[in-house]
Amino acid sequence: MLRIKEYVKAASLEEAYELNQKRSNRVLGGMLWMRMSDVQVQKAIDLSGLGLDTIEETDTEFIIGAMVTLRELELHSALNDYFENAIRDAVQDIVGVQFRNLATVGGSVFGRFGFSDVLTVLLSLHYKGGIVPLEEFAQMKRDNDILVNVRIAKTPGHFAYLTHRNTKTDFPVLAVSASKIGEEIRVAVGARPMKAELFGAGDLSEESAKKLAAQVKTDSNMRASAKFRSHLAEVLITRCFDKIKDVEKEEK
Repeated sequence: MLRIKEYVKAASLEEAYELNQKRSNRVLGGMLWMRMSDVQVQKAIDLSGLGLDTIEETDTEFIIGAMVTLRELELHSALNDYFENAIRDAVQDIVGVQFRNLATVGGSVFGRFGFSDVLTVLLSLHYKGGIVPLEEFAQMKRDNDILVNVRIAKTPGHFAYLTHRNTKTDFPVLAVSASKIGEEIRVAVGARPMKAELFGAGDLSEESAKKLAAQVKTDSNMRASAKFRSHLAEVLITRCFDKIKDVEKEEK
């Protein structure tokens, strides 16, 4: 059971950062996974008053605040139009609407959860700026820093996201996100059941999908065996590649 001794609504990022240097203090996101933990928190740090709940669009990038909810990602028309609904496809089956109205981008990304659809889809997109590239951030151990926003470059390309779930709102058995930006093909595979990992591919062929799938390390848990996940990896990567190729054909 989660136990909180004191609640603090931070008045500034500086205050939040200073409070978060004490290991017994915790930053609050949507409080959906944290509340399931068995831990005592000395001070719970609320970031909701710091203006981190917006999605900004500039000529060159989207800036997604850490306190933006998954439901806002799902419904943001400009974001989904640009990335061909890959982000919407990644979040729309996460539990239910009530859950997505509370769960935050910051909580999903900073948590680096193995089952995270959010981290999987964002890894496949092209990042601009930021202090730490997301593929590097995802491999780092958690620290006492504060995630402020995620920046995604507006680089023309094609995007696809697919997942397999045993039931519609369950955690994913395996998740795959693919993008083709120029000649660069990025594939993120999550719910292996380890956290998402980013791979590169030479082209969108079935042979390339098969070779890439062979690189994906999987394991077993209550939802599926490692062998089944390895099979799914090839299937979902191939289908993501096919979706991108279909869009490319329509453009010709």
